[in-house]
Amino acid sequence: MLFFMIAVKGLSQDEKKNTFSFGAGYFYGNIYEHNPDISHLIKGHPTGLFLMFNKKTFGLKEWEKKYNYPDWGLSLSYQNLKNTVLGDNYSMYGHYSFYFLKRNLQLSLGTGIAFNTNPYNEDFNFSNNAYGSKILSSSFIKINYIKENSWNGLGFQVGILFLHYSNGNVKAPNTSTNSLLLNAGLNYQLDYKSSPTYHTEKDSVNYSEKVKFNFVYRFGWNQSDLIGSDTYPLYVFSAFADKRLNYYSTLQFGADVFISKYLEEFIKYRAIAYPEFELSGDEDYKRVGVFIGHELRINRNAISSQIGYYAYYPYKFSERIYLRFGLKRYLYKDKLFAVISLKSHFAQAEAIEFGFGLRL
Repeated sequence: MLFFMIAVKGLSQDEKKNTFSFGAGYFYGNIYEHNPDISHLIKGHPTGLFLMFNKKTFGLKEWEKKYNYPDWGLSLSYQNLKNTVLGDNYSMYGHYSFYFLKRNLQLSLGTGIAFNTNPYNEDFNFSNNAYGSKILSSSFIKINYIKENSWNGLGFQVGILFLHYSNGNVKAPNTSTNSLLLNAGLNYQLDYKSSPTYHTEKDSVNYSEKVKFNFVYRFGWNQSDLIGSDTYPLYVFSAFADKRLNYYSTLQFGADVFISKYLEEFIKYRAIAYPEFELSGDEDYKRVGVFIGHELRINRNAISSQIGYYAYYPYKFSERIYLRFGLKRYLYKDKLFAVISLKSHFAQAEAIEFGFGLRL
């Protein structure tokens, strides 16, 4: 996902100048067996290519200085999973790259979508229980030792890459895959002879805030793990209090109400198909959870993470603890926001949620 920055008034032409860089790398590694159900799909060592297009920052905005002048941009990848059953994945991401240790250590985080060439098909590809659809969500974490502009704008990087693919249970099966890979490649900085200087002056603003109250509506579509079942809508209503501690961190505490129609249908199916479970089919499918969370602010964007526990859980389905990871974009005066998140029970994804909220 790409996040756009606003131009700063009153700066010289040189300071306004955009500086970009490109990176290309090759990766090789393994699919991690996070679930024994995919053991039959792990046949070889996946390989692929990774491309990055970056806009470099130099502290023209306060968030750039707070995060040590990160890069942001667009990434493309191709992964050969070394198994014709799994097919190949082509992916596109929005990313941030952060720097440490005198800019020799780079941490890149990205999220986006992927296209799989050979998903599950009940007639022709019934062994692929990892990907139930051609369109997948994907994310990556990359940690590199990096040298930029070592010679005429050219540099290199080497490190490790983690790649995840899942469709968020929009369509079964969705066992997903996680790959741990070694990567190495080259990078090139445009206009390396005339890059702007870094702005180092810091502000003295106190970013701590009083407790705020948030109300969020989320929605999406998913289905049970029963292959061939229909896809149903889901609705989530959330209310929570948050306390911003500083520029970076906000703590959260609140509750969720989950209305997942797929679960209603799944209960009815189980009642008919498995009478030994002694279900009536009318069991309440709604769930209520309480959670604590953290939000990492990056300009008007944020990375949120929450861990919750179902306080009301009449039908025992999956784990009682749930996780949510998401991206948030603050809109009008930080009072309105849009959010996209992935809800899971540890390694098992339940849903991709889209939503919007109000912060008062």
